[in-house]
Amino acid sequence: MSTTTIRLPEELKARVAKAAKRAGASTHGFILEAIAEKAEQEERRADFDAVAEARYAGIVSSGKTISWQEMRGYLEERLAGNKAKRPVARKLAHR
Repeated sequence: MSTTTIRLPEELKARVAKAAKRAGASTHGFILEAIAEKAEQEERRADFDAVAEARYAGIVSSGKTISWQEMRGYLEERLAGNKAKRPVARKLAHR
């Protein structure tokens, strides 16, 4: 484990101390958990963005997609427990 120094404004330091106390944690533990949560959030965001970019690249390269109206209907039927025919990807309509 390594040491990193952070400088907190007094107001934030007081807020963190109060929040840690309410959570039943030490200030140090509370800060570590907050940093870990923020890092995980950013990692998930990066993964989400990568998947979105890859899917968009697939749409661009194939020129095919499924309309939101069709997909939503399909998903609603599945959510309701009904069997639903999977929508077929079609060429993008240019407007």
